[in-house]
Amino acid sequence: MTSHGTPSALPSPPRAESPTHTQTHDVVIIGGGAAGLSAAVVLGRARRSVVVVDSGQPRNAPADGVHSFLTRDGLRPAELVRLGQEEGRSYGAEFVAGRAVDSRRSPDGFTVTLNDGSTVSGRRLLVATGLVDELPDIPGLGERWGRDVLHCPYCHGWEVRDQAIGILGTGPKSVHQALLFRQWSRNITLFLHGDMLDAAGLISREHGPTEAEWEQLAARGISVVIGPVAGLEVQDDALAGVRLSSGHLISLQALVVAPTFTSRTDFLAGLGLTSTPHPLGVGTHLESDESGRVVSGGAVVPGIWVAGNASNLMAQVVVAAAAGLGVATMINSDLITEELETAVAAYRHPFSAANEAQNSSSVLGDRRHGLDPQPVPTPEGQNP
Repeated sequence: MTSHGTPSALPSPPRAESPTHTQTHDVVIIGGGAAGLSAAVVLGRARRSVVVVDSGQPRNAPADGVHSFLTRDGLRPAELVRLGQEEGRSYGAEFVAGRAVDSRRSPDGFTVTLNDGSTVSGRRLLVATGLVDELPDIPGLGERWGRDVLHCPYCHGWEVRDQAIGILGTGPKSVHQALLFRQWSRNITLFLHGDMLDAAGLISREHGPTEAEWEQLAARGISVVIGPVAGLEVQDDALAGVRLSSGHLISLQALVVAPTFTSRTDFLAGLGLTSTPHPLGVGTHLESDESGRVVSGGAVVPGIWVAGNASNLMAQVVVAAAAGLGVATMINSDLITEELETAVAAYRHPFSAANEAQNSSSVLGDRRHGLDPQPVPTPEGQNP
């Protein structure tokens, strides 16, 4: 299986001059994609000190544009990041180029170590690192990924409408993919590959289509090819077809695959956290509750939050951005609650500034400043 979570890097934000060696921010955000940037803007507007660690390697970098994002349809991923950083900086957010490699608890919250050995610190930690797409091990897939090798119809379906589209059948979800893409084209071919075939190259009884699925495929006019795909045929920098292990070439203009989604969370090992298998069997994710607080072993982990593809493997860009907004409001509320509790405790302390002032007034009255009260002068002829 081929990892495709580190595409050509986008221009990185300028490295700040060790901003957190001496400063503990309110929030450290790891990940500068849609979720992290959205959270940075919201927290900045809430007058929180924020630092964003950005590796410059967003998952969607190979794509020509972002789609299904209101008012941003077709915007190149690099431009979305640039605009997001610009907005974040306008509200005081800081950006550091680097990759998180370790994270630990500290007296003030959390300290995150980057790949160059520098550190950033914050009272709260937001994980917005996204995921890695692990592609089937077929030569050429990685080079075409995000162009004419696709996986999401809502991201790329319109661009390949009415084209000859192949579905690389690697598991039980592949029939669903074929039926889904049928909405965008009548020319759909499902290739039974990988786990859908047994050791003899025949249809797997366990992982092949069920009787009901065979009927559905036939009813929608979807062709089925039995035999593993060995490679891609590319002409003039465009997909022209797939070649089977038998040597037979089948013409195509787009190929749909089902990657394994692996959340980028290795840097959390120092906190005792790791990704867990997703309930749908599509990869691993970082578990969280409805508010975005990280959950481990069924319990909420204090101070750590997650937004975007690191937890929601199927989230599109606009959904990840919305998650960043929502989690940011929860983090701000959490900080407000902590600050309120601290303020109330200080106010109640017998030697707090407020109580000292009240005691001084009660004991000394007008002499609380150390001076004897002076008689108030009265106009001549009037009784004092």
